[in-house]
Amino acid sequence: MARLQADHAQPAIEDPVLLVKEFALSKKIQAIRGMNDLLPDVSPRWQFFESRVRDLMQRYTFDEIRMPIVEQTALFARSIGEVTDIVEKEMYTFEDRNGDSLTLRPEGTASCVRAALEHGLLYNQTQRLWYQGPMFRHERPQKGRYRQFHQVGVEAYGFEGPDIDAEVILLSARLWQELGLTEHVTLELNSLGSSEARAAYRDTLVSYFEAHRELLDEDSLRRLASNPLRILDSKNPAMAEMLNGAPQLIDHLDEESRAHFEGLTAMLDAAGITYVLNPRLVRGLDYYCRTVFEWTTTALGSQGTVCAGGRYDGLVEQLGGKPTPAVGFAMGIERLILLLETLDLVPKEALGGCDVYLLPMDESTTIPALTLAETLRSAVPGLHLQLHCGGGSFKSRMKKADKSGATLALLLGPDELANDTITLKFLRQERDQQSLPQAALSATLAELLNLATATQPT
Repeated sequence: MARLQADHAQPAIEDPVLLVKEFALSKKIQAIRGMNDLLPDVSPRWQFFESRVRDLMQRYTFDEIRMPIVEQTALFARSIGEVTDIVEKEMYTFEDRNGDSLTLRPEGTASCVRAALEHGLLYNQTQRLWYQGPMFRHERPQKGRYRQFHQVGVEAYGFEGPDIDAEVILLSARLWQELGLTEHVTLELNSLGSSEARAAYRDTLVSYFEAHRELLDEDSLRRLASNPLRILDSKNPAMAEMLNGAPQLIDHLDEESRAHFEGLTAMLDAAGITYVLNPRLVRGLDYYCRTVFEWTTTALGSQGTVCAGGRYDGLVEQLGGKPTPAVGFAMGIERLILLLETLDLVPKEALGGCDVYLLPMDESTTIPALTLAETLRSAVPGLHLQLHCGGGSFKSRMKKADKSGATLALLLGPDELANDTITLKFLRQERDQQSLPQAALSATLAELLNLATATQPT
């Protein structure tokens, strides 16, 4: 009994549940900085974009894969590169209760390769895969760049030639076309060559930078020993002239990489895809080789890259698999949604909303209105119908009908119920309201809203 009393005498604040409760009472809990809620007025834009992407992937016969958001830290250190900004500065890494080092995924390619290897998807076969979901990087939040952000990724495995490079670029180009973005984005291309050619070029580049060491900023000096190619990607205007005079990687390509790149550009030319050769395009991840590309825009200020990718033929082997050629890209959903909004390219019909507001005029018609709503949803599958819930006076019900944004209101009162009719009121047009037989209602709504009924061909 003494032991129980002693335990009971411990200060309540040591109870972790009470600690959480005290914190909740003392401080307003908000979303973590850089990790944003998607509110109902925004989500239709995402649904529009995601539906276009999903449809396009099916047409190109890419299969969806979904990976967990938490992986072993070693996966990203080995694939992305330990001296990259992502691994050095930006990853959300923690130890779990078993002492294992885990990381919220900062990108999708490494996770996709891990999943493909773990489940035998690359054994003597080719794969065309795509995914979408949240990624995490601890960056300074700004418009178009967040700590939790979302990407669509495309990965193709087992294809050696430049034809698959061309196809994934053509897939992205078709998406821009269908979204109305073609005139607002630019394709930039470069080749990084083989690892051997890149190593020889690295020595040449380091010699050049050493000769201009006084012009390098602190970040570039740090990269000089670890990842000098990333210096080429610097946005420091004070270094621009010096960088423009740097040796170009494309002049140091091995013959096989040169032939691969020429094959790619010939295919893009044949398909009518306009591109810009950018010798300073190197990408920020260690696993890239040969083809690299970016789609950029000038409509979003400094956040100009909306899609980027390239070849990573050595990554599968690096993560324990057999040598497997691979190519892919990732596009940032937040940035593309922002671009669509900036250019006003989201169709109004894609924003959803309410077509019809069904309003029981008093409590006696609540249940009949509920069953009628279900009947209409079955009869007109594309109908966006909101049923009034919550009671209230007739005046307050009509205010809610107007606030819903609906085009039409359906009024069901005792008289309508007795006569098996409905009153149709036009909320956005100067037209007289109508009394209709309920049996004719689904056909009338389909005609007024240009929708198909369940018995009509769609």
